[in-house]
Amino acid sequence: MSDPYQVLLYYLYTPIEDPHKFANRQTDFCNEHDLKGRIIIAEEGINGTVSGTKDSTEAYINEIIEFLGISEMEFKIDLNDGHAFKKLSVKVRPEIVSLHLRKEQDIDPEEITGERLSPEQFLEEMENDDVLLFDGRNKYESDLGRFKGAICPPVDNFRDFPEWIRENFSDAKDKRILSYCTGGIRCEKLSGFLIKEGFSSVAQLDGGIINYGKDSSTKGKNFDGQCYVFDQRIGVEVNSTNPKVIATCRWCEISTQRYKNCAYKPCNLQIFICEKCESEKGRFCDVDCQSSAHSAK
Repeated sequence: MSDPYQVLLYYLYTPIEDPHKFANRQTDFCNEHDLKGRIIIAEEGINGTVSGTKDSTEAYINEIIEFLGISEMEFKIDLNDGHAFKKLSVKVRPEIVSLHLRKEQDIDPEEITGERLSPEQFLEEMENDDVLLFDGRNKYESDLGRFKGAICPPVDNFRDFPEWIRENFSDAKDKRILSYCTGGIRCEKLSGFLIKEGFSSVAQLDGGIINYGKDSSTKGKNFDGQCYVFDQRIGVEVNSTNPKVIATCRWCEISTQRYKNCAYKPCNLQIFICEKCESEKGRFCDVDCQSSAHSAK
């Protein structure tokens, strides 16, 4: 029997004196232990997700904690049949997530961020009529799954949020805002941005959707669809209480969570497509891409 594999999702805002040194050490360690995934390192911290055998991922957790000189750090762990990534990518960037704000406007979650709510607290507040749920992810993520009644801005990048909020959400500054994202990292900054913009009561789901789905008190209640993840799994289940599929096939509109890229490479749009329609029409988002692909042969 082969060793079980695990997928780790983690982040930590903590000062890193030499990001390049840390990145090199991360690369060497991951290669030595056959770990694959995506890791971003900056002076403000680390943001990553990796897959590997149980022994390798546990060694990795110990390696990070030892290097950073901390006593503990939260890692969200999923079991998997094998690697969830095809390769390893370790990059040094100015920020581990970025709203692309000017330096004087940038958000430091260590100084300003929204109130952290446990999954149980988030569920309790969510069921109040006078709160607004705010999705801090991209549209292609919320299309696959989201909390019931959530506001899901039609943005394609995290850096697009400031403009969208200023143009479309300013009239909600007196409302109670409950923000959420996949694992919590984006809302650390997004909730701080909302506070800086004058929103009076801003909270965030601590640990994000992933923790909410694993929590024994909430069991993913009121999350429709799947949670989008940035690996080969594409989506993971969240709701074991009142699940609902919200995505529909691009062609026939039946319910489906099969998320694929359009086979016409210049397009490459992510689309929902059922097995039957893919078999009959090909993996295309529309007739134009279908025709262009056939003409290119």
